[in-house]
Amino acid sequence: IQTFTMVLEEVWTSLFMWFVYALIPCLHTDEVAVLPAPQNLSVLSTNMKHLLVWSPVIVPGETVYYSVEYQGEYESLYMSHIWIPSSWCSLTEDPECDVTDDITATVPYNLRVRATLGSQTSTWSILKHPFNRNSTILTPPGMEITKDGFHLVIKLEDLGPQFEFLVAYWRREPGAEECVKMVRSGGIPVHLETMEPWAAYCVKAQTFVKAIGRYSTFSQTECVEVQGEAIPLALALFAFVGFMLILVVVPLFIWKMGRLLQYSCCPVVVLPDTLKITNSPQKLISCRREEVHPCAMAVMSSEEIFRAWIS
Repeated sequence: IQTFTMVLEEVWTSLFMWFVYALIPCLHTDEVAVLPAPQNLSVLSTNMKHLLVWSPVIVPGETVYYSVEYQGEYESLYMSHIWIPSSWCSLTEDPECDVTDDITATVPYNLRVRATLGSQTSTWSILKHPFNRNSTILTPPGMEITKDGFHLVIKLEDLGPQFEFLVAYWRREPGAEECVKMVRSGGIPVHLETMEPWAAYCVKAQTFVKAIGRYSTFSQTECVEVQGEAIPLALALFAFVGFMLILVVVPLFIWKMGRLLQYSCCPVVVLPDTLKITNSPQKLISCRREEVHPCAMAVMSSEEIFRAWIS
């Protein structure tokens, strides 16, 4: 009986140890599964900026970190479906990841994310539909229209090296022809047109991304009006009035000076009537008007000069 009891205890001990060893993997699996995987993965993409977002994993009193990996067409077809860690999202606290630098080709990309808390990691959550950057939303560029004298100048929002801009501009009048100019980069003022005074010009623009072959819609039309420059107009009017004054005053001045010089240098002298002898039989004195030799000089007082000037 004692031997039987010992054998029974050994069997019981063996069964107990087998049960414990069999239970350990189950307990380990349950421990890992305690941390849920991130949910609701989606990509927000505007103007070639791609942001992977998801619902955060909430563990009270704890900080959960996230890791992101991607898989392009090349990795999927030629590298045995390997996954590559994202450039900027290794153990990040935010429930989002900028994957713009990872999406470098216009092909479908798979994206996945998992949560980490201490030694625990969740399972991977995979984006339901692969993302292609040609689905990005393109918006019209911000633009600033200014005047530099009579030059129409535009400055476009700098959206990055991949962006070019198609700018349309025209004079605001019936039947005006629309001109188009391709601007290769933003952030730099660009001259569009030499404007005419008292005319209005309108401008609109759209973005173009050569890598995906797509245009945005046009921006709202903005117009500027060119007013006549006040200072040049005043100067022109002043010059015209001055020219007219010169035409009138200079000849008058020359004529007056000529008369003044005539009275000053070569005056005409007439004999008084008392010195004329008209009935003398001898006719000793001629009644002709006597003139002073042209080279004779006479000195006039300042009062006589002034009287001669105003006469």
